[in-house]
Amino acid sequence: MTHRVAPCDIVLVGVGGQGILTIGELLLHAALDAVIPASFAPTKGMAQRGGFVKAELRLGADGVGPRVRDGGADLVVAMERSEALRGVRFVKPGGSFVLYDDVWAPTGVMLGAARYPERDAVVRAIEAAGAHAIVLLPAEMPAIGGRRVPANVVALGAACAVPALAAVLDMARVEQAVAARWPRASAANVAALRFGRGVAVGR
Repeated sequence: MTHRVAPCDIVLVGVGGQGILTIGELLLHAALDAVIPASFAPTKGMAQRGGFVKAELRLGADGVGPRVRDGGADLVVAMERSEALRGVRFVKPGGSFVLYDDVWAPTGVMLGAARYPERDAVVRAIEAAGAHAIVLLPAEMPAIGGRRVPANVVALGAACAVPALAAVLDMARVEQAVAARWPRASAANVAALRFGRGVAVGR
């Protein structure tokens, strides 16, 4: 039987190679395992590593289209600073915005034809949209088992602390999805997920 829950609309943005679509797939699988209505609409830009990637995920929204309107997302997750600015228009007032502050300078910036945004400017844009910003810093990512934790899993953990998502999906469901995705490294990835949630709760 399908479980009726308050809908949660999510937009994920970043660049190729950061695991943006993996975040969406994990949330989708967790929702489907919980028999929660879900739709997932990924969009890829340039195919090579570094191209723009976006995904829209609607949880608990039965019988509606997969697209999230501007100003309609309860949660936006951005895995790259400049692409975060593209995501700001989607977040609703009172929503949450998880920013993994990775810097991936596009060609125009490297050639000196454009300026790369400062972190504070991105956070100000998020707050001006009426959203709560949760900033994850690459330098703060720990090592588990001698390896740096996967940033996308940490960002997913931070997203799980957002009330709008937590009301739809239990953290245990997401942990199960993560463990099933990487069975040989389940302990490390679940630890990364919990680390991200812990950081978000503290912020």
